[in-house]
Amino acid sequence: MRGPGLHTRLSLALLAAALLGGLVHAALAAWPSIWSRSALLGGAALLLIWLSSQMLAPLKRLLRALEGSVLSYRDGDFSMSLAAPSRGQPSELADLLRLHSDLGLALREQRQQLAQRELLLDTVVQNTPVAMLLCDPLGGISYANIAARQLLAQGRSIAGIALSELLANTPQALALALQSQQDQLVSVQEMDQEEQFHISQRSLLLHGQPHRLLLIRRMTRELSRQEVASWKRVIRVMSHELNNSLAPISSLAHSGAELARRGQIERLEAVFKSIGGRAAHLHQFLSGYARFAKLPLPQPATVLWPEFLAGLSAHCKFDLQGVWPDQAGYFDAGQIEQALLNLIKNAHEAGGPADAVCLSLKQDAQWLALTVADRGPGMSETVLAQALLPFYSTKRQTDGGGTGLGLALAREIAEAHGGRITLANRAGGGLAVSLLLPCR
Repeated sequence: MRGPGLHTRLSLALLAAALLGGLVHAALAAWPSIWSRSALLGGAALLLIWLSSQMLAPLKRLLRALEGSVLSYRDGDFSMSLAAPSRGQPSELADLLRLHSDLGLALREQRQQLAQRELLLDTVVQNTPVAMLLCDPLGGISYANIAARQLLAQGRSIAGIALSELLANTPQALALALQSQQDQLVSVQEMDQEEQFHISQRSLLLHGQPHRLLLIRRMTRELSRQEVASWKRVIRVMSHELNNSLAPISSLAHSGAELARRGQIERLEAVFKSIGGRAAHLHQFLSGYARFAKLPLPQPATVLWPEFLAGLSAHCKFDLQGVWPDQAGYFDAGQIEQALLNLIKNAHEAGGPADAVCLSLKQDAQWLALTVADRGPGMSETVLAQALLPFYSTKRQTDGGGTGLGLALAREIAEAHGGRITLANRAGGGLAVSLLLPCR
């Protein structure tokens, strides 16, 4: 059963003090002796002190209990709970105790859930095949999972060791990659065979201090699988294209032999012309593969825009948007011209108006962007995700087909220059393909 509230108690205390004051005033008027008055005033003061202490005792006990629980929460101990409200305790204090108990229960449940999530995360991180190292601002290792310990220290604990000390006994190629600040793919000789590792590095803030996260992933098996898949794709495409050309050639050769046997010489010219056309198409197809496989390293040089654009326009038709940059370019003119020719050819074959194919050049402090745009139907999200893969083509083989190497060759050229290629659908329809090259 709850007692009266604090408001009621304070009202009763004020009423009692008022009554006591009236009684003391009447007694002082009746007792003229100074000793009697002193005794009366002292007794009244003690009575008021006792009444106030009785009134405030529950509040003082609650405040002491709350102080202790708050100090426990500050120290991370959420196990402390306050006793249930006693009988006769003010209703406000009883409500406060109940809310405090609910808060403690919620904090304990959240602490338990957080501990479970941390345990799950640590289990996943420790057992992932990707080696993970976390380095503090001074270069010491703050954290290393099982894969990292097995790769770099034969399974021993390496927490607290300096990264430079750990890498002293690591293969040189891997050590240099881990000490650099770039993502890269490195080859390491292990047990008489070559292993490929992909190094990823990220910067992050932990407890207000900069840390570096190193991720080391073995790529040999994945690269081998991708290599086998690529070879299968190459064989499929080449087999399809060879069959498409050799079957008509065989049929035309048989028809030519039959016409010669019958003496119909005048029709042989058309047969030989068709055979020559199919052979030329096959030669062009194989030449495209040869160019892709034997792409030499770029030889960058200063490129003047008027001469470069004049040479490009002699091979293909496009509309130059805007003006060329004031600063001369610096790249392998032959390779970039080949890449742009492929992009402009694709733009003309996209199905949009021929006069809508345009080329624009933009340059800032870091990048030179050469963008080829058209007003065709653009690409779906699925096609955009695969368009840069070698041997991927959306053109039908019955229409002359495509090798699937145009965009792949442009990507290879851009990356050989230290740049990249991007594809994006245009507002209003069409596709924009940009070659991004680093400035000199």
